[in-house]
Amino acid sequence: MEATARPLWEGRIEPDGPPAISRFFFVAYAGGAFAGAASVDPRRIADLKPVLMRPVFSEPGARAFVRQASLFGRSVGGSRSISINVTGLSQESIQTVTAALNDLLQQSFPRNQDNQIRVLPSLNTGTPQIRVTPEPRALAAAGMSLQAFAQAVDIYNDGMRIMQVPIGGELIDLVLSGTKAGALSAADLENLPIVTPRGDIMSVSQLASISFVSAPQEIRRLGGTQVMSVQLRPDEAIPLEAAVRTINQDILPQLETLIKDNNVRIDVSGAASELTRTWRAMQNNVLAAIAVIFLLMVVLLRSFTLPAIILLVIPVAGAGGIAGLAVLNLFVRQSLDMLTMLGFVILTGVVVNNAILMIEQTSLHIHEDRMAVNEAILEATRNRIRPIFMSTLTSLFGLIPLVIFPGAGSELYRGIGTVVFGGLALSTVATLFMIPPLLAAASGPLARASQTAVLNIEEAD
Repeated sequence: MEATARPLWEGRIEPDGPPAISRFFFVAYAGGAFAGAASVDPRRIADLKPVLMRPVFSEPGARAFVRQASLFGRSVGGSRSISINVTGLSQESIQTVTAALNDLLQQSFPRNQDNQIRVLPSLNTGTPQIRVTPEPRALAAAGMSLQAFAQAVDIYNDGMRIMQVPIGGELIDLVLSGTKAGALSAADLENLPIVTPRGDIMSVSQLASISFVSAPQEIRRLGGTQVMSVQLRPDEAIPLEAAVRTINQDILPQLETLIKDNNVRIDVSGAASELTRTWRAMQNNVLAAIAVIFLLMVVLLRSFTLPAIILLVIPVAGAGGIAGLAVLNLFVRQSLDMLTMLGFVILTGVVVNNAILMIEQTSLHIHEDRMAVNEAILEATRNRIRPIFMSTLTSLFGLIPLVIFPGAGSELYRGIGTVVFGGLALSTVATLFMIPPLLAAASGPLARASQTAVLNIEEAD
């Protein structure tokens, strides 16, 4: 990896090659390693992914999980990572289901399409271990408890701290250990002498069975239960919701029989659960915003019909925001992330202003100028169309830099700018075509509201 990245941090850059590297690090530990790099040009950070992946995937059997740091994720790439947790009572059953799940994920999300799959802990990192399994009947016959037997084996093998002795103002551990502690062979372990409570001396092989096993280097637990996790980071072109739907509807049903036979459970978490919670919270926020706007307009307009007419502009604005995102994705990829969804909440309070102006102006013509309802609607439209377009155009031109200007971090604000731009533009045009006919249809409530809503501010004596 260093040989691959060295030319980039030394400035030997090809015209059409990867960007220059400003920082590079590599850390190795027992069972794996991780590395990272930052580009001199922040806009080209994604181009460093194949640079780091190439040397790893060129090694037979080696696997890598390459991700770009996320501003809002708790870890590197956390905002796009889907975790599938397999929990159960035994490591063997969990490993069986995890291996099958990993194979199905490899088929549905091929690696050659920039999908990345990682199993934690790895399926192929077993280490040889010597397992001492006590025999309950032999221990009972010898009058020895399981705890006493385990302590005796620990003393011979690793040593055990008996107490702490104060020497020179410091507490020194007093450790009782065998003469060959830490250097026992399998034969030595079988012949270790164990003194029973009855005074008999027996070997470990008489009280327990010794076997060689391949055990995982790491045992992960979730809520006290053993777990293995499969992390999936789908290609940027695949929506996160589509990836979650593929897992729940296509992959997990194929594992139902295997899951029941091994008595395990599979939970989809990570960005998948965050997406569900975020989507529900966003729906509640939009509904709450619409409810507050409606109640406020009911108080101001003293009518339930007119606020309902105004709120009809909000769905049109939402369609405009989605259309804006669709047009933007023809040129630049922009996902529907958290900030982008906030744009729809902003729209609910912005797009109703034009409709409020037209209704209020119509009420003033009816109340103060004594106009007929249809005549007041037409006059209000003529009076308000210019200020509506002036205020809308200034807002749209102010949003253009957010939409079209590139640069580091532009993916954070480009989505929200596009949603507000598209929603405001479409809702403005729709307001001029929707509100006047709807006001004419609601001439009765409009006339009654204009008779009671007096908006002149009188100076107090």
